[in-house]
Amino acid sequence: MLWRRAFSTTAAKRHLTAKKWDALIIGAGHNGLVASAYLARAGLSVAVLERRHVIGGAAVTEEIIPGFKFTRCSYLYGLFRPSIARELELTRHGLKLLKPLASSFTPCLDGRYLLLGLNQEQDHLEISKFSKRDADAYTSYENQLHRFQKFVDFVLDSRTPETFPWEHSSIYDGLRNKWHKSAFWARCLQQVLSLGQKDMVEFVDLLLSPTSKYLNKRFEVAFELFICGFHSDILKGTLAVEAIVGSMVSIHNSGSGYVLLHHVMGEVDGDHNIWSHVEGGMGSVSLAISNAAKEAGVHIVTNAEVSQVMIGDTGIVNGVCLADGTQVHSSVVLSNATPYKTFMELVPQDFLPSDFLHAIKNSDYSSGTTKINVAVDRLPQFQCCKSSNPEVGPQHTASIRIGTESMGEIDTACQEAWNGLPSRRPVMEMTIPSSLDNTISPPGKHVVSLFTQYTPYKPSDGSWEDPKYRESYARRCFNLIDEYAPGFSSSVIGYDMLAPPDLEREIGLTGGNVFHGAMGLDSLFLMRPVKGWSGNRTPVRGLYMCGSGSHPGGGVMGAPGRNAAHIVLEDVQKRSH
Repeated sequence: MLWRRAFSTTAAKRHLTAKKWDALIIGAGHNGLVASAYLARAGLSVAVLERRHVIGGAAVTEEIIPGFKFTRCSYLYGLFRPSIARELELTRHGLKLLKPLASSFTPCLDGRYLLLGLNQEQDHLEISKFSKRDADAYTSYENQLHRFQKFVDFVLDSRTPETFPWEHSSIYDGLRNKWHKSAFWARCLQQVLSLGQKDMVEFVDLLLSPTSKYLNKRFEVAFELFICGFHSDILKGTLAVEAIVGSMVSIHNSGSGYVLLHHVMGEVDGDHNIWSHVEGGMGSVSLAISNAAKEAGVHIVTNAEVSQVMIGDTGIVNGVCLADGTQVHSSVVLSNATPYKTFMELVPQDFLPSDFLHAIKNSDYSSGTTKINVAVDRLPQFQCCKSSNPEVGPQHTASIRIGTESMGEIDTACQEAWNGLPSRRPVMEMTIPSSLDNTISPPGKHVVSLFTQYTPYKPSDGSWEDPKYRESYARRCFNLIDEYAPGFSSSVIGYDMLAPPDLEREIGLTGGNVFHGAMGLDSLFLMRPVKGWSGNRTPVRGLYMCGSGSHPGGGVMGAPGRNAAHIVLEDVQKRSH
């Protein structure tokens, strides 16, 4: 498998110590690889150091069960910034996207289902099966989110207007920093004016409101539907799950509404609200970026765990020390690790301000996610579809929502986890990438991805280190799927399961948080990773953050890597003059 190794480890490490590099990058996750490609294209000598035997970080494909290739953490492509894909020519470097036939599929235990994303007319018909009023409101809801998305795209593709660290600046640096901030806020004001006051008020409402409140104001309340004899909250349940992916947040939490924008953030080939599969799994995204990076001259080394960032007596970075004692020298180091891992474990704390350390230590890294990748011997058949056809249908290519027939189900699952227990009926986003990709499973067999919630890091009724406890949770998920797709459990050949401690240990995600830290409003933009340090620079000169713990945040996006590279290049150019 091409993504397995970059270079022979021994030869690669010899090459590492043969010179002083212009830049070193800790971690070959997708953001680190993006940063390396931009830096190398600008003429810098760059080495990427990956702890594991395989590149990709959370965007990785691995063959855990013979013949079945699992995307172990991330699972769909949609957030990756289109401009980065174009600039790095990822299609030429092997990236092949596989668009689903529908966007979401929510089966019901009463035999009905909601299938969205075929086209606007079909969406209206589907929702009308449950509520004519909601079908009419849904078009307005989507149109409004699309208007908001233009503003969000601007923020995602912009660097933060962070104040320059004045202790290292000149008058010219100060003027340039003021110009950069003024230009950003001028463009921001232009975006606000283009929205208009009415939409801006609605946007602020979305940002600050609980998901449940925001959706209840736009769609029918379950009690009203019960009076009419329908009793279904399925549309709101389907939409609400967007707001809690990867978190321990309740849909009743203020500020959770922001993540509803993920409903339209997915973009493929200029089409919004598209979350695509990738041929070969999400590891192919990392592979394509690494191909672009290597073409530019980047040196990628696997099995090269960094144990410490080396800092000279002057407080300036001078390289890294590997776990085997190898020292690799550079005056620029970019960390693709989480903020906690970087500053609490890799950087000598004597060089960091106490208030900065306190903020990093007390950031929210909680996670409610357990990822289960399953090899099955046949395609799941959902009884609500009433079809005996074993072939792939639109529902198999969509994001399948299990346990989301109502917002009440989602809330109950969350409350159980807040009380220390894995949800009895987990909320699951189920995808079947092999429905479109015949390269990841044997003929007739399939790969099923289950992104499940909510699972506490330290459950009160057992331990994730206990094989029987792990098995009981996996079986709980499989049995729940059986209620919608009878026979699923009996089709399971084997599975790979990553609970929060596994995500931390194997992938390097502090607390098991797939976003490198919570994505609440208090942890975004100028507050990411902590207040005062949102611009990729750190309190240590020569050390930069380039991972999802930096603006604009988590997901397979690439923007943090590109932002970091641009800032490094600015600083390198400044030092050369």
